[in-house]
Amino acid sequence: MKTVIMAGGKGTRVAELCPLIPKPMIPICGKTVLERELEVLRAQGLTDIILVIGHLGGVIKEALGDGTRLGVHLTYVEERTPLGTAGALALLKDELADDDFLLLCGDLVFDVDLCRFLAAHREKGGIATLLTHPSDHPFDSVIVKGDRAGRVTAFLPPEASRGDVKNRTNAGIHAFSPTVLDLFGEVKRTDLDREILAPLAATGALYYYDTPEYVKDMGTPDRIDTVTRDILSGRVKKSNLSSPQRAIFLDRDGTVNRYVGFLTAPDQMVLEEGAAEAIRAINRAGLLAVLVTNQPVVARGDVTEAELDAIHDRMETLLGREGAYLNAICYCPHHPDSGFAGEIGELKIKCRCRKPEPGMLLDAAERFHINLSASYMIGDDARDIEAGKRAGCRTASIGEGLGADLWGDSLLACVNQILKEEGLSL
Repeated sequence: MKTVIMAGGKGTRVAELCPLIPKPMIPICGKTVLERELEVLRAQGLTDIILVIGHLGGVIKEALGDGTRLGVHLTYVEERTPLGTAGALALLKDELADDDFLLLCGDLVFDVDLCRFLAAHREKGGIATLLTHPSDHPFDSVIVKGDRAGRVTAFLPPEASRGDVKNRTNAGIHAFSPTVLDLFGEVKRTDLDREILAPLAATGALYYYDTPEYVKDMGTPDRIDTVTRDILSGRVKKSNLSSPQRAIFLDRDGTVNRYVGFLTAPDQMVLEEGAAEAIRAINRAGLLAVLVTNQPVVARGDVTEAELDAIHDRMETLLGREGAYLNAICYCPHHPDSGFAGEIGELKIKCRCRKPEPGMLLDAAERFHINLSASYMIGDDARDIEAGKRAGCRTASIGEGLGADLWGDSLLACVNQILKEEGLSL
């Protein structure tokens, strides 16, 4: 299987730091960005690499040669004129015609379990799959909208009127079927998002794969500082889902947002004071922030699942404004008791996911390879604490008397205690 890395951009935002070095060759912690990408690929058996070069491409060729030193096989395609983020694929139709292939941006610092990603791509059977993730700067990023089947339905650029949206962005890692090459005609400058992926989304053949793993572009001086810290702390390597992850599971009502009884509309969603700061601290510590919430309003017929999604989109938007994000939102739509007007009969069951049952935590652990014994559950109700304990987590409660291992008067107080105990205080 081949991997194409787009390494021909000028990197104008970081050119002032290294004017004679192409952006992918900027050293971070003793290794260039490209070398770090190639190490991740090689470790997972992806050693057949095509580098698309342009601006200062000779520097890349001289430094990396044929890739033998790095344990990979490198071939080069040189853009004589800039071809945008995808135009060079028209030059590679013959080389990529026989099998699925990966396409990566050349300015990424990442560590991703690509085997999981590729398995998801093949399972869906689409023409292309995007790797998506939450961002701490969603308002200057392209938001990827998708449905429950994993299909991408729209791309929302920063200048678009977006309203409340789920915080998921394209990470710059793509899996393609060779049939995507049919979309390319003559060799010309081509924008991957606008001219290839957005039209594919309209056909239902574009999918997304959502992951909490570490992927950041290093295209600005501030981001170089961030990825440097994350490499030195070990956060980048630990994020790969082939390694056990640690999470802080969060109740919703009364923990992340103000309790208003049965919350049934987005305008009722108001964050608790300090909640965004607490979740931002979880993000920066390299732990997963996973919301687990009972939502019997669905079974009662008070809200549809689409309306619940809109409520959660509001929550994600409010968090995103403060640079915080959730890695996943898990909810139980069931309720065991009947007798409500408009109730949904098939959801009126006794299930394994309604807290104090631990099903939501167990499912998230399987999805993200979470070590539950090294993770925490925070909530404001005895059912939250019991669910955490049944899952094998340590627990923290907002308020005394719930039998938790730790407690505080707010989510922020609980998170600060956990991070201090774990030596992760920021």
